[in-house]
Amino acid sequence: MVKTAIKRSKSALIDEYITRLEKGDALLQDSPQNLVEVVGILKSYGVVLDAYSINLCYIANTQFLKLFPLFKYFNGEVNPQKIAKFLWHDRINYEYAEYCMKTMFWHGGGGLDAYVDTPEFTNNVNQLIKAHFKYNPLMLTLHAAFKDFLPEQMRQMAYYSALGQFWRVMSDIFINLSDSYDRGQIKSIPDVVQFILNGLVADATRPITYTVKEGNQTYDILPKDANLTFLADTAVPYVEAVFFRGTPFTGTVSYNAQAYEISYDPGMFAYGALYADPLPVGGAGIPPTLLMQDMRHFLPDYLREVYRHQSLRGERDIRIQICQSFQKSMFCVTTAAIKGLAPHPFDTVDPQQQAANRKYLTGWLNRILESQITKINTN
Repeated sequence: MVKTAIKRSKSALIDEYITRLEKGDALLQDSPQNLVEVVGILKSYGVVLDAYSINLCYIANTQFLKLFPLFKYFNGEVNPQKIAKFLWHDRINYEYAEYCMKTMFWHGGGGLDAYVDTPEFTNNVNQLIKAHFKYNPLMLTLHAAFKDFLPEQMRQMAYYSALGQFWRVMSDIFINLSDSYDRGQIKSIPDVVQFILNGLVADATRPITYTVKEGNQTYDILPKDANLTFLADTAVPYVEAVFFRGTPFTGTVSYNAQAYEISYDPGMFAYGALYADPLPVGGAGIPPTLLMQDMRHFLPDYLREVYRHQSLRGERDIRIQICQSFQKSMFCVTTAAIKGLAPHPFDTVDPQQQAANRKYLTGWLNRILESQITKINTN
């Protein structure tokens, strides 16, 4: 009886959210408070993504095939002042960008994941390896003995570059969104979703390529004729890997196989940004803590003012408040992605197209309703 009641309740919720999306609303409820939080947090996120994007592309373009890239977070500017700031931790936490990259790399999905396992990719990488280590017989011998080690390193570099290119686009979208809000052109949560959707559509077919230079020669690691594109091969796998699946955070669950706290199937993982409990943010071993720490430096004044007054603790729990706002914003990005990938426009009056849309939306909502969305919308 209990299971039947829960099932009926979830079914009713799915119908409610489908109706909401068909009316042009978003997963996140529209309210002045949500609008301020979403736009404000996306502005700071856009600034942070700009830094992450620059560093990921720097690593991919200049630190490839380096086994110990000690200064990879310095973007080529190594001096005593910068080293001191790094050691004092007065810096952007690029480790979070790498966490997202490795999560994408591990979960895979999309054309990028398929291409890095093709003979063409291996052939391109082997040519680069021979050129890079042509005066290093030890490394060439190791490559001959362990044929997958260095190609695996370059697969990872391909993901560094692809995520850097993806975040370049998203950073511009979020900063432009904030500018439009400041000009009074964004007035509701559906406006936010539509703005993000327009940005995703505008760059949907943008090529994802990766070329490195060795000596006077260039090597296409992800050539243009691989036909990898922004939306299908980076945006969709990113949403799946980082928004939904994620990885278990060290210290919050047991990695002991006998404890059965981690699913045996990565496809069943639910550790992504949409599911995370904001309260553990700030704990050791929680990667999003680094992102919240980075974003707190770039909050617009109006959002900081909101945080000072909406919590009894003022700014003392600001990372938790940032995490809550961030989740709200990611539900807007998810709504835009769902609308962009739908088989038909949500306002269609064709019964067959409506049925196809409902089947498509039901699949998404079965996963989304397990996230924080119902809790956020009922607070």
